Amino acid sequence: MRHLEANAMLLEGMRQPQMSRWRAVQRGFMESAMDRWSRLRIRLFTRLIAGQFQQFGAGSRIEPPFRHRNLGAISVEEDVMIHRDCWIQAVSTQDEVLSPKLILKRGAGIGMGATISAAQSVLIGEYALLARNVYISDHGHAFENVKEPIMYQGITEPRPVSIGRHSWLGQNACVFPGVTIGQHCVIGANSVVNSSIPDFSVAVGAPARVVRKYNKESGRWEAAKTESSGLSA
Repeated sequence: MRHLEANAMLLEGMRQPQMSRWRAVQRGFMESAMDRWSRLRIRLFTRLIAGQFQQFGAGSRIEPPFRHRNLGAISVEEDVMIHRDCWIQAVSTQDEVLSPKLILKRGAGIGMGATISAAQSVLIGEYALLARNVYISDHGHAFENVKEPIMYQGITEPRPVSIGRHSWLGQNACVFPGVTIGQHCVIGANSVVNSSIPDFSVAVGAPARVVRKYNKESGRWEAAKTESSGLSA
């Protein structure tokens, strides 16, 4: 009996590594198959929707699900990536006085769940990167009439928004009407940007304020100084 038990344990010990290797092969196969299907799904969806844009550059991709409106007023240049669950729209007024236009420049990356809404002009610069759930709009909800629900009051007067080339907006950042963010800027996660940010700056907070700037002379990123006291922020 002991001899049989020993043989059984030996066989079980040999079987365990084989099963582990087989499970690893199965897992690798499934992951590879899912990856291929995901890439194929993106390519197919992109082909179906690309013709609706004002311009759609070569190498650009859109991952579904994707919510949109008035794609004919939106221009997407080459090698742009729009990840899943984004809502991108160009808004028109009833009298069509405004001419909506939203431009995603070459190489821009739009993270999952981002919302971009343009009633006049929103520009996302070359190789600008938007993290998850970023919100950008050149207009807001009108609310002045207290006798009418806000949902029926339309939008405020649009003011152009521009995100500079090579900039990065962290997760949940909000960019409001009239804001220009310069080139190669970093906007911290959860920041609320309601005023313009100069080139080569790091800004954080609600409202966002510049905390670091790139010094071209020293070649380093340095703490920003407050205008009033000259002290480092």
